[in-house]
Amino acid sequence: MSMPGAGSVGPGSALRDELPPQPSFQSMWRDLAPIGRHAGSGGYRRYAWTGADAECRAWFRGQAESRGLDYEVDRNGNQWAWYGDPLAGDAVVTGSHLDSVPDGGAFDGPLGVVSSFAAFDELRRRGAQFIKPVAITNFGDEEGARFGLACAGSRLAAGQLTVDKAQLLRDGDGVTLPQAMEAAGYDPDAIGPDPERLARIGAFVELHVEQGRALDLSGDPVGVASAIWPHGRWRFDFRGEANHAGTTRLVDRRDPMLTFAETVLAARREAELAGGLATFGKITVEPNGVNAIPSLVRGWLDSRAADQATLDAVVGGVERAAREHAGRAGIDLDVVRESFTPVVEFQHALRDEICRVLGKHGPDDTGRTVPVLGTGAGHDAGILSASVPTAMLFVRNPTGISHSPAEHAAEDDCVAGVIALADVLEGLACS
Repeated sequence: MSMPGAGSVGPGSALRDELPPQPSFQSMWRDLAPIGRHAGSGGYRRYAWTGADAECRAWFRGQAESRGLDYEVDRNGNQWAWYGDPLAGDAVVTGSHLDSVPDGGAFDGPLGVVSSFAAFDELRRRGAQFIKPVAITNFGDEEGARFGLACAGSRLAAGQLTVDKAQLLRDGDGVTLPQAMEAAGYDPDAIGPDPERLARIGAFVELHVEQGRALDLSGDPVGVASAIWPHGRWRFDFRGEANHAGTTRLVDRRDPMLTFAETVLAARREAELAGGLATFGKITVEPNGVNAIPSLVRGWLDSRAADQATLDAVVGGVERAAREHAGRAGIDLDVVRESFTPVVEFQHALRDEICRVLGKHGPDDTGRTVPVLGTGAGHDAGILSASVPTAMLFVRNPTGISHSPAEHAAEDDCVAGVIALADVLEGLACS
């Protein structure tokens, strides 16, 4: 689906005076902020293919059209806003996602999308001369909050999620991904790898709020990513025997909740021993009655580490401990790896060029270096890195809190991120 407006980009194509004045970063942020916000928690519930997701998508389309950008939705539901001919190749693309984790914060994802439009406006103000097409994107279902698989939109595009597996994804109510897409007005039969589109991209740069405190500790508003840690999600199914909580003797119980609890503690021990991270953050119980011993406890392990060997040690240790406890208690256990992303080393040439550009445009002329830091959080940029050159910018998070309503970035730092992103896009796409 395409909208008229931008035309082609060639040498000397400038942005100045082509469009009416656009809203500021702050006004865009205010307009987007109420969408999907839960009154009780103060957090966001912007799940894929829901009403809140539709509102976010409408906001994105409105921002694209107000700037005269060519708007389209690809076969996997990812949104694109183009300046220049998408078929010209070697495009410079920026953006992030607009969906959220359950009761998530305002900045994870949306900061990158809003900053992308604001950076485009900054380049227009500068009268930038573009020699390459540029695009802003919103990747669908990055958080995986509804269907349990992170980065579904970019994984489909990159061929890292097969159509068969995508069609089997279900939410907590049993609604499949194809059913949800169709209900939202999209064609689920069109999903699948999109190598032709990815081949048009010369570089993808994603701006994101930092999900840690490295920049706060170094005193820098903006940093550059070096790598994304390997990470994955594993489902542990503990099956016991349902029974009455008030009449069943303790010695007669096959209670999977106890084995699950032991496994949660084991995950913390294994992570501390190996120097990685392990979290059981989601659980479902059947029959889920206050006065019933469970027949099934299903828990999801999220584990991450700086290298593959450490990750293997953590997950292997957790599974061994779970099987030992299950065996002693007469509990059946199945472990399924639902998703996995290996370590992502962002392309050094692109990363170094971005550091050079940001150093050149720093607050002084002293050759100030730009912080380069790794992250344990997954991103669409990490998925796309196997197909196109990718890089990431981080904006300072003073508390390090993320995936929570307390997630925060100061306005001055957000504006610094916009300027940094504009500098990078100018360095990559302009003469």
